[in-house]
Amino acid sequence: MEQIGMDVHKFESQICGYTSEEQILEQRIRTTRERLVEVFGARPRARILIEASTESEWVARCLEELGHEVIVADPNYAPMYATLSRRVKTDRRDARALMEACRHGTYRPAHRLSEAQQRVRAQLAARDNLVHARVRLVGVMRALLRRQGLRVGAGSVESFGMRVQVVEKPAWLAETLEPLLAVLESIHQQMRGVDRKIYQLMKNDAAVGRLSSAPGVGPVTAAAFVATIDQVARFKSAREVRSYLGLVPSESSSAERQHRGAITKTGNRRMRSLLVEAAWCVLNSTRADAEALRSWGRRLAGRRGRQVAVVGLARRLAGILYAMWRDERPFLAEPRSAPCGGGSR
Repeated sequence: MEQIGMDVHKFESQICGYTSEEQILEQRIRTTRERLVEVFGARPRARILIEASTESEWVARCLEELGHEVIVADPNYAPMYATLSRRVKTDRRDARALMEACRHGTYRPAHRLSEAQQRVRAQLAARDNLVHARVRLVGVMRALLRRQGLRVGAGSVESFGMRVQVVEKPAWLAETLEPLLAVLESIHQQMRGVDRKIYQLMKNDAAVGRLSSAPGVGPVTAAAFVATIDQVARFKSAREVRSYLGLVPSESSSAERQHRGAITKTGNRRMRSLLVEAAWCVLNSTRADAEALRSWGRRLAGRRGRQVAVVGLARRLAGILYAMWRDERPFLAEPRSAPCGGGSR
């Protein structure tokens, strides 16, 4: 079987192959479905190694449909590029390093999301961008009003447009704000549509519905958690899930010196942000079943500050959600004597 390394990029990709006759073949092609079919369609079955990237999944699926074995590798695995000089980096060298890694097995496969969870993550990405666009619009309109010494009353972001309308302001300012308010209302409508799809997912996916029973965790956070983890069985413990989501402390230790810093922030940033939001909700909630978590967070806040406490609660929530999904059980209130170290139940 031929061993091929493929350095995939947006417009062009570099191929380096090791044939059964022990020859090395190199080629640069356009990164399009038509060109992939043209180049790989008539070739004998090969093992192709590509590194995870924005284009890697659709390229991998296209090559698999042509009958090839495709491995999507973790680009952070250092041994994969052990033969590559750091001083000289080109696409040809990268493709050859991938080919050598494919030959010798010096790679770590990256997890590939199921097609269903890819669609969920696409919806969540769309919602995330709508949220950011809404925040920017509200910020701009608040700033325009403040420059004229005007203030908008407190309330929810959904009612922001109505609260702007009742503010007495010059005609030219009302005219300036009019298109921004129209865009804001359009964003509200689009977000309601996306949220309806996510709520429907909660009804159809037992895991999402179950995770939504945890304090501070709504359908969006639950759906994002399921889409990010994808397969709960691929993690052996809550500690692995926390590490995967970048919620564990970084460490720089040597000999007698041990230093732990801020969280690593690796993995899915959106999921980490949603867990932090959920932790804030827990800290400020009045739910009876969240009392143990809330008390734990407030004790930690008294010693280390609210920011540290919120991150600690987010880390603990990640472990709880993992345990709920793994054990197929709804949320059960933790006893007041729960240990401060956190962990899955």
